[in-house]
Amino acid sequence: MSTWIHEGGPDREISSRETDACLKQVVDALPAGLKKVLLIPPDFSRFHSGAGAICSQLYKLLAKRAAVELLPALGTHRPMTATEITQMFPGVPHGLIRIHDWQKGLTPMGAIPGERLRELSGGKVDYPINIEIDQLIALGKHDAIISCGQIVPHEVIGMAGGNKNILVGCAGPDTINKSHFLGAVCNMESIMGRIESPVRTLLNEAEDCLLAHLPLTYVLTVRAKNAKGRLVTRGLFAGNDRESYVHAARLSQQVNIVKTPRLKKVVVYLDPGEFKSTWLGNKAIYRTRMALADNGELLILAPGLVEFGEAEINERMIRRYGYRGTPATLRAVAEDAELRNSLGAAAHLIHGSSEGRFTITYAPGGLSRADIEDVGFRYADLKPAMVRYNPAKLADGFNTLPDGEEIYYISNPALGLWQAEE
Repeated sequence: MSTWIHEGGPDREISSRETDACLKQVVDALPAGLKKVLLIPPDFSRFHSGAGAICSQLYKLLAKRAAVELLPALGTHRPMTATEITQMFPGVPHGLIRIHDWQKGLTPMGAIPGERLRELSGGKVDYPINIEIDQLIALGKHDAIISCGQIVPHEVIGMAGGNKNILVGCAGPDTINKSHFLGAVCNMESIMGRIESPVRTLLNEAEDCLLAHLPLTYVLTVRAKNAKGRLVTRGLFAGNDRESYVHAARLSQQVNIVKTPRLKKVVVYLDPGEFKSTWLGNKAIYRTRMALADNGELLILAPGLVEFGEAEINERMIRRYGYRGTPATLRAVAEDAELRNSLGAAAHLIHGSSEGRFTITYAPGGLSRADIEDVGFRYADLKPAMVRYNPAKLADGFNTLPDGEEIYYISNPALGLWQAEE
């Protein structure tokens, strides 16, 4: 177990040439005689991670030595379209892309007992978790499995990336639902931006106990905007060890957590190519909530928003219960067996509520006023909102409009975590 690549710093800008050289080192460190290799990148919702280009380069380096397949870590997200595949994985034949189905095509790996969940949650939950992962990972008999992804603050696990790509992104409903609910009941604001969390501990133990026989290697990026506003790679880490994740997470804490004064009004833009649902778009809420002042305002410009939940069950639960806060959601879990069997949706409902502390207004491109208000958000008409808060004219951070209104603007909430300085 060792770290093969450890490159990065808060002021580094790792070029594509440097990245290619590092990836050659990764490939050279793999066992000789490779016949089958599985690459596990994130899906298009994490296009900005840089993992797509990394997988394309790994494919180029490996294709002459072995049969290569790609399994995007969809979790409960919809499969990638042909256009998204071409954009994210240039040069990779579409026929090599496999589709993860979070409800079937799974292999049971074992279970984490309810007693351990009781310990991790401080008594808030006591259910066992069945660990299931995509059968292509478990039974594919690959000589190497390379998981690629970005380390960035995350609402469920503290810091995204690492074994989450396998144990959530390529997992089944019991693992996904219950791990997310564990994070929700343990208070997301005490988890976000932390390297250690109840959910991370859970996944680490599952990996150590149930996945140790798999030939896993991790390639991890840390990305942030430079002084010119361009997204650059600040860190690149790779290895078949957990230290790669820890090194990357420490750097991400330095470059992806933004300290601000308490913010009275935040305007967040959701790129329509990336954010089509509140399931993804609510990152605008998760990542700003620790910076927003009491009675503050959050306005989300969402021209691509056409649905809530990505998966059918999630869409149904969101429309049925809405984002009403933790007490209401926990009551619904106790009363509704369907929601109790969809704890990932319940966790999402908790995460997406301000608990009444600040207002949340969506300006959607493809959902109606009734749709938005029925789930507990305020509604704004997109066209005038986009004229007043024109993303092309706003800079990330504080902006003062011509009439004197001061706002804090965020062009992509998935890139970081905003916290009040105190």
